[in-house]
Amino acid sequence: MRTLNLMAAILLITGLSLFSCSEKIEPGSTLPLEGPSVAVRVNEARSAVQPVVYEAVGTVKARLSATVSSKLMGVIQAFKVKEGDRVKQGDLLVVLDDRQVVAQLNQAQAALAEAKKAETGAMSARTAADAGAQKARLSYARNQTMLAGGAITQETFETVDAQNKQAQAALAQAEAMVEAARFRIEQAQAAVDAATVAQKDARILAPFDGEVTAKLADAGSLAAPGTPLLTLERAGGYRVDLVVPETFIQSVRMGESVDVRISAIGEASITGTVSVIVPSADQSSRTFIVQVNIPTAESLRSGMFARVPLTVGEQKTMRILQSAVIRKGQLTGVFIVDEKGTARFRLIRTGRSYGEQVEVISGLQDGARIVVDPPAQLNNGSTVEIEK
Repeated sequence: MRTLNLMAAILLITGLSLFSCSEKIEPGSTLPLEGPSVAVRVNEARSAVQPVVYEAVGTVKARLSATVSSKLMGVIQAFKVKEGDRVKQGDLLVVLDDRQVVAQLNQAQAALAEAKKAETGAMSARTAADAGAQKARLSYARNQTMLAGGAITQETFETVDAQNKQAQAALAQAEAMVEAARFRIEQAQAAVDAATVAQKDARILAPFDGEVTAKLADAGSLAAPGTPLLTLERAGGYRVDLVVPETFIQSVRMGESVDVRISAIGEASITGTVSVIVPSADQSSRTFIVQVNIPTAESLRSGMFARVPLTVGEQKTMRILQSAVIRKGQLTGVFIVDEKGTARFRLIRTGRSYGEQVEVISGLQDGARIVVDPPAQLNNGSTVEIEK
């Protein structure tokens, strides 16, 4: 009895072993799943020469902006504008205390009046000296004739000659005094002009039509020459200042059209034009500044962050549709359809995204049929039917 039971057990184990050997699955394969075929759309993966794109980042700025500063020393009395105000050229922006420059103007005007009076006195003295010189000249000529005829002595003629020379010297001195008086008038007039300009500088005006974007001081503060007071941006034009590494600067061309993406105003790109390539690089970062002119948009503001893809070369790469990629946690893959019509899940490594496409770095070979928009019921090993 015990022998029969042992033989039965051996036969049972042998049968199970044979059954399991007949159902053995080779490593790396999956049996097709039972059930109806899943309809799918497929695309064939192919490598192609694609442009190499570097995504430069930059900042939106006004094409023309100015920092309005003080030209003189004075206390800020009042700001006539605030941030966000639109101004016209010549509008009053800031008023400074002008009492000191008014005092300087009054002093310069008084010096000018005094110089003019001195000129009048010098001119009168020159007129008198001129009359005396002419009289002495006539007397000299007359006495010279008389000396020749023996009517006067040599001693008398020498006296007349000395008087003539003295009169001529007095005339020259009078003319020099007139010139000095006129020079002092010019100096005084220059001081008056400078004080007049300084008085006008106490009222700071808008240099162009634009918008006030920043207020950099407060009323009551002391403004020195060069102290920034306001930032003004000209309306009607913006640009993007891009930072481009020296490796790619040779690929950027003047007048080139580029797509500018500013996420703060929407996903749609704006067409811009390269207008300036700064010829010198920043020595610390080895980067160049490239300015791209962009059209005005209603919601566009200075300081916004921008991205601009720049074509910097060509490279043979493989790109597939983003809708074919499946991401599960940290795993990324696609379904491919093999020659038997079975879906196989393949892990891939992706690179940069290009709109609706993504670069495949590894995991796929040319000619692989990739499932686009894989349906939810599609699994590894599913039998598929390719839609035409």
